[in-house]
Amino acid sequence: MRIMGLDYGERRIGIAISDPLGWTAQPHSTLVRSNEQADMNYLKDLCVKYQIERIVIGLPLNMNGSLGPKALEVQAFGDHLAAELKIPVEYSDERLSTVSAEKVLLQADVSRRKRKKVIDKLAAVTILQSYLDKQVQG
Repeated sequence: MRIMGLDYGERRIGIAISDPLGWTAQPHSTLVRSNEQADMNYLKDLCVKYQIERIVIGLPLNMNGSLGPKALEVQAFGDHLAAELKIPVEYSDERLSTVSAEKVLLQADVSRRKRKKVIDKLAAVTILQSYLDKQVQG
């Protein structure tokens, strides 16, 4: 079962896709947002190509665990995505996922310019791998 992980942002959406067994998350791409329909078409094409059965979107909860305006925006996007693609959408706490991705890139001594190009899809990998790990733990 392949699962797609998304790191939703206003300008970009980081995309990760699991291996066919659903054990590991791999970076795929970063979608530079243009308009809602074009974004949906791109994601739909990926879902068909990779036979995606579930989508996990990082949910940016407040540090106290509550839903803020950004989390509500992500949920609205997820609801629209589920309706459009007819694929189940789940949410995974993404607090600090971008921070974690940034630390990995800094430790790897990746330049600031190159970090900007990969940070979103690496955050999507972090979100998806966390979700996959929780599924294994039961």
